[in-house]
Amino acid sequence: MHPDLAKLVVLQEFDIEAKRLRDQIAALPRLVAALELKAAATQGQRAVVLDLIAKEEALRRRLESDIADQRLKLVRTQKKIDAATNTIQVTALEHEAAFARAEINRMEDAELESMERSEALDAQQAIADQTVAELAQQLQRERTRTNNLLAIDRAALAEIDAKRSALRAEIAQSDTGEDSLATYDRISRSKGTAVSQAIHQQCSACQMMVRPQRWNDLRDNSAESPASQTMMTCENCGHLLYYDPARDTPQPKPVRSESIAAQIVRSSI
Repeated sequence: MHPDLAKLVVLQEFDIEAKRLRDQIAALPRLVAALELKAAATQGQRAVVLDLIAKEEALRRRLESDIADQRLKLVRTQKKIDAATNTIQVTALEHEAAFARAEINRMEDAELESMERSEALDAQQAIADQTVAELAQQLQRERTRTNNLLAIDRAALAEIDAKRSALRAEIAQSDTGEDSLATYDRISRSKGTAVSQAIHQQCSACQMMVRPQRWNDLRDNSAESPASQTMMTCENCGHLLYYDPARDTPQPKPVRSESIAAQIVRSSI
């Protein structure tokens, strides 16, 4: 493997981890913001319920005042009936009294309906109060958790950035380092990553087969091999290719223990 490419493989690992940390740092405040919106919406729903409760209470106060007025009017009308001297006056006053009684009954029914609505609203308020309190606690916990994670991620990112800078400086010191970094940066900007491992004669980035000759060159670890002299690219996607011989190292097969029955059979032959 070309010496610059070996370091670029490590640099890409640093770049990927740095991007993950930056994405996480950017995402964490968004989680808090979403929870804040939810808490604000719940507060708004609670405010609507409280407003409806206040309106029902105001309605009942008006009804109680109107009922009192109608009862007072009914008492006065009854006194007039008692003092009336002819049938026409009595009839007219009895109509007024009947109307006042009907109004009292209507307003008492309306007052009862208002009380029933208030009971339902009180239940909604209790639920809203509990939800608001729970969300406030959840929001506080999330803010604390987010602040802790942000501190950890920012420290980790600073460490990764320091390693990246040191490695890039180390790569730049080689004769081909500047060109290698320029190639790496160009491919990274275009494709997101620049280096791809060749596994089982395939580019792991695009899954296309590598030509046999190029595959053999990649696997040749000698100092005079093409892969050691130049950085080879995938002919399909343009990623820098490298080969890790550890991936193709044959794994020892597990030794199966011979059963007792097999041992008896073998010993009897």
